[in-house]
Amino acid sequence: MFDISVQIITFNEEKNIEKCIQSILPLTNKIFVVDSGSTDKTVEICKKYNVSVEYRKFTNHAEQFNWGLDTFDFDTTWIMRMDADEEITAELIEDLKSFLSAPPENVTGVYIKRRVYFMGRWIKHGGYYPTWLLRVFKHGVGRCENLWMDEHIVVENGETIQIHNDIIDKNNKNLSFWTDKHNKYSDREVMDMINKIENIQNSEVSLSTGQASVRRWVKDKIYLKFPLFLRPFLYFIYRYFIKLGILDGREGLIFHFLQGFWYRFLVDAKFYEYKKAQKMDV
Repeated sequence: MFDISVQIITFNEEKNIEKCIQSILPLTNKIFVVDSGSTDKTVEICKKYNVSVEYRKFTNHAEQFNWGLDTFDFDTTWIMRMDADEEITAELIEDLKSFLSAPPENVTGVYIKRRVYFMGRWIKHGGYYPTWLLRVFKHGVGRCENLWMDEHIVVENGETIQIHNDIIDKNNKNLSFWTDKHNKYSDREVMDMINKIENIQNSEVSLSTGQASVRRWVKDKIYLKFPLFLRPFLYFIYRYFIKLGILDGREGLIFHFLQGFWYRFLVDAKFYEYKKAQKMDV
């Protein structure tokens, strides 16, 4: 086994967690789970593989993850963040083994590409691939931004590198689960929008470089400057036609419409509802 631990956040992930764990085992058996009260077989499956599981009531992903960093007794130099519906490809396993066998002294973080599947189809277009995420970091140097949504791991010092093989994001749950999850995501995204309006500093650390920082800048400085309800239309047109999401087939049409328009429109609608309730200018 290599000098790395993996931390996962779970809630009712019996359909995904086993394939996630199995994909990690060729790299390490030091796997830690923060569970928020699963009522299915998630915890049972974890214990089958001798995974360490601790319970914490869910607030948001950032707080869950950082609580795990502070709670588990990690005895490795490196930590990797994984989601329960993700898998590490065999090619990425080999890349990580090569990196961990002789990591450069100045490197404290590693960016990895995420490959998203929706209804069994790889979503290659619409600006959705490649998505680079900092997923491997030195213990004690990396931490998750304390945001309600769109939170990322950041490292306090040192340099970062990219590894070119993929994590696969393939959720085995149905479309009803997906829409329910994004409905909940919209609540958390509105919380972040409200915090920005009220000048609440809710992030201990912030992104400074990389693809995620560029996307956040575009979102904060360009997308959110457009009028409510107009911007989801423009964003969908940009993703589906200009960024060629149309090439992702029927599954891509469903994905880009729901994730790029319906979800963003729902966020605007809930934000509009908040502003009306507060008697703000709408």
